[in-house]
Amino acid sequence: MSKPVKNLIRKEIARRLEGVGDLAVVSVVGIDGNTTNALRGELLAKNIRVTVVKNSMARQAFADMGMAEMSDLLEGPCALAYGGESVVDVVREIFEKAKDIPALQVKGACLEGDLFGPDRVDELSKYPTRSEALGRLSRAVTSPGANLAAAAIGPSAVLAGILKSLSEKEDSDAE
Repeated sequence: MSKPVKNLIRKEIARRLEGVGDLAVVSVVGIDGNTTNALRGELLAKNIRVTVVKNSMARQAFADMGMAEMSDLLEGPCALAYGGESVVDVVREIFEKAKDIPALQVKGACLEGDLFGPDRVDELSKYPTRSEALGRLSRAVTSPGANLAAAAIGPSAVLAGILKSLSEKEDSDAE
């Protein structure tokens, strides 16, 4: 392959990954073409893209993009998986699909500059997704207000109940 062609391929990899800061490196060795095609379709439906890359060109593209640490994960035939809400979603989906496709495995991932190697990828899959984290944050912020409102309403409800029962008692005494 000539240098101009290699440069075009490297630039295309960088173009596809433009704006992508978090991605996973996946091994698809030993998976037949039909299964790979079905897997890509299922992942694409969840807005997760899979791109098979030549390692040397991906290394150069990573260096150009400032993601040189990802080059350590590129050993053997690799594919890059990215998209979804976050790389946590990508890793979770691939783990889910790996139950049906045993040859599918995650070699590693990068989340906000943190490199998760093969030994830490399982840890990454347990991280909360962006929406889960926002939900937890929202509960943490609104919980004290809800507790305060309950504390203010609780005694008022008791007092209202006492007044109502006294009112009913006076009505029954008057009759």
